[in-house]
Amino acid sequence: MNGNISLPASPFGSPPFELGLHEVADGVFAYLQPDGGWGWSNAGLLAGDWSSLLVDTLFDLRLTRRMLDAMDAVTGGRPIDMVVNTHANGDHCYGNGLLVEAGAQVVATEAAALEMGAVPPSALEALLHADLGEPANRYVQEAFGAFEFSGIEVPTPDRTFSGELQLDVGGRTVELFEVGPAHTAGDLVVHLPDARTVFCGDILFIGGTPIIWDGPVANWIGACDTILGFDCDVIVPGHGPLTDDAGVLAVRDYLAFVEEECRARRAAGQDAEEVIAEIDLGPYREWGEWERIAANVHAVYRELAQEEGEHHEPPRNIFGAMAELKYGSREQTGGSR
Repeated sequence: MNGNISLPASPFGSPPFELGLHEVADGVFAYLQPDGGWGWSNAGLLAGDWSSLLVDTLFDLRLTRRMLDAMDAVTGGRPIDMVVNTHANGDHCYGNGLLVEAGAQVVATEAAALEMGAVPPSALEALLHADLGEPANRYVQEAFGAFEFSGIEVPTPDRTFSGELQLDVGGRTVELFEVGPAHTAGDLVVHLPDARTVFCGDILFIGGTPIIWDGPVANWIGACDTILGFDCDVIVPGHGPLTDDAGVLAVRDYLAFVEEECRARRAAGQDAEEVIAEIDLGPYREWGEWERIAANVHAVYRELAQEEGEHHEPPRNIFGAMAELKYGSREQTGGSR
């Protein structure tokens, strides 16, 4: 592992990582939500000559309304008539109903559309009230307790696609590229060629640790390469501050590091629990939510087992596994956050 890894800096001239709407290119806006941890996702807005496109909604209706209110000055004469969801995690789509009520069309990959019903808001509401034992209960409350999941219905996307899709938004071209399965089954990125801007969804966590819900890791690394190939001036992650190519490379390097460590350690006979206990994250230990290494090791072990025609079953209570790391029930090497 490269011992010189550090937190990627925001690109020169980018807005600070502060809550709210920031114009990042002509008629292009990023809506940022510090601190970028669990559920605190980013969104985007492209304003055309007569209409606008929204990239992702937020984790609950209250937060989505606050975001839409912040966008009123832009969208008053150019209403949002299309929402693109970068993937099916709730912090990027649970607010869709507010836009559908106003007449907007929702676009997602076919895989994301199928996945949206897998974890409905009611499931997260139930998780908050479940008895998972300690320290998992504490972890779940800290991660999701700030959000209001009751009363949310997530409509089925109006338009789905696989591969690539080009849209016209008020006279501006928008390119959608399916890059999943990676973080989830149906990830996409939104490229705005005239603005040299890309919205990456959760292919990028900047200052925080990526979490592999789906994989394979090779696809996620390939998605990073796709983003780098756009040669954009503005790169908007799903979580964290704006970044540049250095931030993309940092995420790519983390994923490669985890995959390489798991592959070597599995070949040496270690099981996933041993890897989680012993892996030295080095500078990656400084990233937020570093304890996601527990989920990531199990995801990679599942992938490696499949390659060999075997089966690996991750723990049912993955939040408990992460909680044990975060709160020190199990010692993990490396520095402190």
